[in-house]
Amino acid sequence: MGNPPLRLDRCGLVLLHLFLRTLQESGAGHIQYSVPEETDKGFFVGNISKDLELEPWELSERGVRIISRDRMQLFALNLRSGSLITAGRLDREELCETLSSCFLNIEILVEDTLKIYGVEVEIMDVNDNAPSFQEAEIEIKVSEHSTLGSRFPLPSARDPDVGMNSLQRYELNPNSYFSLQMRGGTDGAKNPELVLEGSLDREKESAHHLLLTAFDGGDPIHQGAVAIRVVVLDVNDHVPKFTQSVYRVSIPENLRSGTRVLIVNATDPDEGINGEVVYSFRNTESKSSEIFQLDSQTGEVLIRGALDFEKHRFYEMEIQAQDGGGLSTTAKILITVVDVNDNAPEITITSSTNSVLENSPPGTVIALLNVQDQDSGENGRVSCFVPNSLPFKLEKTYENYYKLITTRMLDREQVHRYNITLIATDQGFPPLSTETHISLNIADDNDNPPTFADSSYSIYIPENNARGASFFSVMAVDLDSSENSQITYSLVEDTLQGAPLSTYISINSNTGTLYALRSFDYEQFRDLQLCVTAQDSGKPPLSSNVSVNIFVLDQNDNAPEILYPTLPTDGSTGVELAPRSAAPGYLVTKVVAVDRDSGQNAWLSYRLLKASEPGLFAVGLHTGEVRTARALLDRDALKQSLVVAVQDHGQPPLSATVTLTVAVADSIPDVLADLGSIGTPADPDDADLTLYLVVAVAAVSCVFLAFVIVLLALRLRRWHASRVLQASGGGLVGVPASHFVGVDGVRAFLQTYSHEVSLTADSRKSHLIFPQPNYADTLISQESCGKSEPLLLTEDSAAGLGNLDSTNNQQAPPNTDWRFSQAQRPGTSGSQNGDETGTWPNNQFDTEMLQAMILASASEAADGSSTLGGGAGTMGLSARYGPQFTLQHVPDYRQNVYIPGSNATLTNAAGKRDGKTPAGGNGNKKKSGKKEKK
Repeated sequence: MGNPPLRLDRCGLVLLHLFLRTLQESGAGHIQYSVPEETDKGFFVGNISKDLELEPWELSERGVRIISRDRMQLFALNLRSGSLITAGRLDREELCETLSSCFLNIEILVEDTLKIYGVEVEIMDVNDNAPSFQEAEIEIKVSEHSTLGSRFPLPSARDPDVGMNSLQRYELNPNSYFSLQMRGGTDGAKNPELVLEGSLDREKESAHHLLLTAFDGGDPIHQGAVAIRVVVLDVNDHVPKFTQSVYRVSIPENLRSGTRVLIVNATDPDEGINGEVVYSFRNTESKSSEIFQLDSQTGEVLIRGALDFEKHRFYEMEIQAQDGGGLSTTAKILITVVDVNDNAPEITITSSTNSVLENSPPGTVIALLNVQDQDSGENGRVSCFVPNSLPFKLEKTYENYYKLITTRMLDREQVHRYNITLIATDQGFPPLSTETHISLNIADDNDNPPTFADSSYSIYIPENNARGASFFSVMAVDLDSSENSQITYSLVEDTLQGAPLSTYISINSNTGTLYALRSFDYEQFRDLQLCVTAQDSGKPPLSSNVSVNIFVLDQNDNAPEILYPTLPTDGSTGVELAPRSAAPGYLVTKVVAVDRDSGQNAWLSYRLLKASEPGLFAVGLHTGEVRTARALLDRDALKQSLVVAVQDHGQPPLSATVTLTVAVADSIPDVLADLGSIGTPADPDDADLTLYLVVAVAAVSCVFLAFVIVLLALRLRRWHASRVLQASGGGLVGVPASHFVGVDGVRAFLQTYSHEVSLTADSRKSHLIFPQPNYADTLISQESCGKSEPLLLTEDSAAGLGNLDSTNNQQAPPNTDWRFSQAQRPGTSGSQNGDETGTWPNNQFDTEMLQAMILASASEAADGSSTLGGGAGTMGLSARYGPQFTLQHVPDYRQNVYIPGSNATLTNAAGKRDGKTPAGGNGNKKKSGKKEKK
């Protein structure tokens, strides 16, 4: 009966395997037992384990149980002995009522194989009921003129037992007037009748007392008796007569109480009271009297109780019609109950599972159910089905049993739970249906590997990232559930530059977060490829990989590197040659630099940061080419020092500098003659730069103090001379005004001393540079009429500025513009930063010193003598600094002053109103006395 087990592609489906073993089974064996009624609880019915070919102990292991509806209280299984026993008292008359044979059908289910066995138990009748009459005493009225042989019907006894235990015979007590005879009925039963054997005489005996006894055939024999009283009446010639001896009617079971079933009619031609007929039930079962009632006057049979086709399908009743004279007759009423579709089908879940593994093969058994309808005929024919939208169907197995199976493989990721609706519909009109629901969970199978949102990831990380910091997270999704969806992340082993990948990158196995174990360097590697594996915890585990591309972004962490010129390693100084005949734009050299960064961080720009001769050379912004900006002159120094800065375009920008030494000469001997002064001592012990610096500062300080002392002496001398003139008492009154030279302007000279020390930590050579003084001269003149015209004098002037204009012999009044702010006051270059742009002195002492020098010089010019030597109008400076520093007559030196070393000139208000623009200083003027100082 069993089929070979199905081959499963997957393991672990033990429960489903047990279900599938009975997929093709259509039924099981039929077992019959018999048991007498009225037995006690626990009475042995049959050895069910033997008939099922099982051992008694297997009943509990294999889940053998009774599943019959409405019979579970009558029988039970003894799991120890393996026998079927009674669960209580059995009463055949209660269970089967009037049926001659009483059979009870139950079903036995073997749970593990889902096999059903039908068991039929016959309830054997025992003589436990005695015959009984409905009435304790009956009365029969008989006319005294009744003819011999007249028959009078007697009530029948009722015995619920069957067979020999049922009613077998009647006996009438012996008497002289009546005898007992039996009359066969339509149903085969024998009804007793009283037969008149002797003539009656009312006057002799008005009543006769008889006893009717009924006997069954059981052992022992039971009996029941009823008393009969025969009343002798006067003459009543006619007996009531029914229109039909048997009344047959069919009624539906759904008639309401009070509904008329039929009308019986009996007539009596007698007159008066002898013609009045009264109807009554005779020999009627108690249930019939409960369902029907009879109107004694009209003969209407009405419904009193509820009809139920499933309980009683047929009723037989006897009706008696009796006139007022005591004569009576009887008729039969046969009522057939017609079934009505008033019972909906019933669905009973016999066995089911609430979970099934996904990917189970089609035909997997989900549940076993029983469908019944208490109606009969078409009303009891039931069809059961599952909606087509669900992947399930029903197959009939045994009688009214169905199994619910799958029609295809289930996928938990699509539907994780099914609410299966089972519908049972009968064939009645109108059809009735019933629904029941089965909730089925789809158990997860590890059939889905983890999946990433993208097939690959591209990550951009700036270099110099922090070690141990997270920079990205990958996430995979597993559609399975529970352990099958728990994902563990890992990196596929690989190497990078000879080192394991795990030394560069690590991953959190639970979250998929990537961490950088090293600080990445764009210059070492620009990209990194790794593979991340996501594996679930199922059995067997499934995994998937994703490619992660890490791109390192360049940061501006490398300063430009100077490739050319390089610092010589032989102790000499690299020198570039520039002939004096070079035209503007002549390519002297080219600075070559590279940057290890990339992109904008590697874009380099060049600029001239510092030059010993500003304006002489220019550097290409993008090429680094050093070219002459103008023609070289004879006064240009042989050695030119250039500082070129190379800067990238990163944020923040980084730069590097290189110092170029350019030798200006037309021939090699000129260069060699001057290289001795350029070289540095080979032995660092011979060059004590600190000592040189101290000596230079001390020398400058001494010169400055000497200058202050001389200036104070000049002030005292002028003061003394003015006192002598006042003491002379106007000795100069007769002298013409033109003989006085008014010093309304001054040629101011400032010498800037700049000390630049270049020290390096990794070089044994140092440079101490004393740049040549930078001179700036401005000669300012102003006519007495208010016309102001500044005059710019360069050092190239070969002759003096000429004599003072004798026509202007009146000194202009002081101008308020002379009062400058602290930032505009003149001072020595020693108090400044030494750049090419001069600024005013920032202390009061320097200012007063400059004013004293100017006033003393003006006094000397007026006297026609100079303590410093030199001709008139030179302020005594020509003998020391040369003829180019001669003094021009300027109306008012306080109204237009040039700031030495600066491009700014302060002018008076009148000059501004006239729109005159003061001449600025020339930053590219040649430095005087350079060759002499060398």
